[in-house]
Amino acid sequence: MLESARRTHTCGQLRAEHAGTDVVLQGWVDGARDMGGVVFLDLRDRHGITQVTVDQRSPEAARELAAACRVEFVVEVVGQAVPRANVNDRIPTGAIEVVASELFILNRTKPLPFAPRDDVKASEETRLQYRYLDLRRPALAKSLTVRHQAAQATRRYLDDEGFLEIETPVLTKATPEGARDYLVPSRVHPSTWYALPQSPQLFKQILMVAGMDRYFQIVKCFRDEDLRADRQPEFTQIDIEMSFATRELVMELAEGVARAMWKRILDYDIPAIPRITYDQAMARFGRDAPDTRFGLEHIDILPAVKDTEFRVISGSLEGGGICKAIRVPGGAEGSSRKVIDGWTEFVRRYGMGGLLWGKVAEGKWAGPLGKLADDERAAVAELTGAQDGDLLLVGAGKASTVNAGLGMLRVQVAKDRGLIPAGTFSFVWVTDFPAFDHDEEEDRWVAVHHPFTAPAPEHLHLLDTPERLGEVSSDAYDLVCNGYEIGGGSIRIHDPEVQRKVFSALGISDEEAQEKFGFLLEALSYGAPPHGGLAYGFDRCAMLLCGTDNIRDVIAFPKTTSAQCLMSGAPAGVPVKALGELHVKNV
Repeated sequence: MLESARRTHTCGQLRAEHAGTDVVLQGWVDGARDMGGVVFLDLRDRHGITQVTVDQRSPEAARELAAACRVEFVVEVVGQAVPRANVNDRIPTGAIEVVASELFILNRTKPLPFAPRDDVKASEETRLQYRYLDLRRPALAKSLTVRHQAAQATRRYLDDEGFLEIETPVLTKATPEGARDYLVPSRVHPSTWYALPQSPQLFKQILMVAGMDRYFQIVKCFRDEDLRADRQPEFTQIDIEMSFATRELVMELAEGVARAMWKRILDYDIPAIPRITYDQAMARFGRDAPDTRFGLEHIDILPAVKDTEFRVISGSLEGGGICKAIRVPGGAEGSSRKVIDGWTEFVRRYGMGGLLWGKVAEGKWAGPLGKLADDERAAVAELTGAQDGDLLLVGAGKASTVNAGLGMLRVQVAKDRGLIPAGTFSFVWVTDFPAFDHDEEEDRWVAVHHPFTAPAPEHLHLLDTPERLGEVSSDAYDLVCNGYEIGGGSIRIHDPEVQRKVFSALGISDEEAQEKFGFLLEALSYGAPPHGGLAYGFDRCAMLLCGTDNIRDVIAFPKTTSAQCLMSGAPAGVPVKALGELHVKNV
């Protein structure tokens, strides 16, 4: 505490050993109880709560002001810390109280739209509108504290590893990176636009060309895309890049960052992190960001049913496709028809036509799967290990829709049946992603990560064979925790000729590449070192560290799922004159 500060202690600082100490506390009235001659004030700041007692030991002026105090008044208390007669074990300061010798009301409040308590009953929309009140709640104050501590742990770790924290531009050039850009018109240069960065990708690569060797920053990024509970239009990355890097080096460094955060916040030691390939992740979990805290892995049952006459399956497999099952041990009990119908509707959100199921009891199968032939049921039982009392959930059809539907259903079933252990963390690396994906609507190849991701060295020769681009793997890797992708990166392309071939594979002409990425291509031609890196989704890390599943809980001023700030009213219109100065107009 600064010597010139009037406040001597925070509201969460005093303990039994402070008895007899003269103190000055400042904060908000969290609770006021007038017991007739004795007033108890619970004084709160972001650090905690201390009980203040105003009684016959206090001057009359202090007693009068205490009686006038209401919840959320801002007050200052001068007094002495004394042992508390009735110890409150529920709070860290519960062994002490402050007897007031002076009390000042620094500010009053008008009637509150809601009480800022953790058991708040107000809707999320109301809490976002009055975010400054919502942030007074201890849970949110703790979340921002955790976020700060995680950032500091990251900075200390990377500084110790020789990284420089370097800022990159916020107003930059629009480049295609997978989502829509937020655009900013230029007043000085009519008809031209800046873009807010989706990531510092190009600049961090140029920093490697510039010899900065090891770079990081905790940086704001912007993407104009559909939102959900774990996504915001403006988000924060821990951005990391290294020269002369191998995949192993980047992954080791990235694990160090995660271990630093989890150790600092939760005193949790992350064990050795397993690795699976993208193909293994899709086969076992249907997703490239699998939650590995529980079982319910997908099982390929196509060998058992590929020749079935059961039309529901055979029709779904016409023209190719997959057939996968989820075995729910003991799932026959508690999975009513209503529950299963709910799961069926759930998978339809992901493009599946429906869900097949079967309950195993005394060797007989109830449900649609009972219509399989005897030998087919036996083969399915052998592949899945199904036993009496189990439930089988089956999807058949196009690989992308079955994987999407069953991949999310696996998590939903685990939640519904209480199979996810609370307070645990399960990390996994997913590696060897495909470099390209075929966009059927536009009939062209697109980059799975971004066009600067290096193809696997053994697949470079396939870049010259358009019909084999689907076989090209990339030197990319994602770090997943509890089903969330918290970090992703790759070894980058440092050879201009390889970069040109990748652009060509993506249908980007030399002229278009020069127009969109010319400054990067020019930089790569001046002795670019091999380099690679990774970016952590810092908001998601904070979300996991705080034990919440809503990213808005760890951002001071978040947007809604419609990208609005209910507190400030953004986005908002601007005067026509201001638009004219920018050489734009509303259409």
